[in-house]
Amino acid sequence: MTKHKTKATQKAKQGFNLKIAFYSAIVIAFTMIAGSLFTNVSSGWYESIKPIGITPPNYVFQIVWTILYILIWISMTLSITNAKGNLKIRIIELFGINLLFNILWSFLFFNLHLVKIAFFDLILILLSTLALINICWKVSKLSSWLLLPYALWLTYAGFLNFIIAFWP
Repeated sequence: MTKHKTKATQKAKQGFNLKIAFYSAIVIAFTMIAGSLFTNVSSGWYESIKPIGITPPNYVFQIVWTILYILIWISMTLSITNAKGNLKIRIIELFGINLLFNILWSFLFFNLHLVKIAFFDLILILLSTLALINICWKVSKLSSWLLLPYALWLTYAGFLNFIIAFWP
């Protein structure tokens, strides 16, 4: 009877993990779609302001962000699955805040051309990512490590955004 109960518990937990993975994937897909809707690179505005020599070609951004969103999704799934109680709620809230700031940056930068405000939003994205790395460490070290490339890319993007916003 105990074996049956253990298998049933494991199966229930697997189903719960699949649900978390599914809902996390929906959140990440929404973020990717919303961000891409606000990224109007074809207007020529971005091409006219981007720093020459330190900015990769546009296709690199698409590749990097796809990889980053996959890493964020895996990290989100691992950390939510392994967290318990209030910690789980804090992790969900922090991922939500982070992804909201992420969408907002694209809108501020590419649609409204508010590059200075976008820079400060990017600082909020980076700070919330560092907070995520810290809080996820408590429940899944792998989850935390998976966010490191995101933090590094945000630092590089912040450097580019800073040059565009504040460099003469």
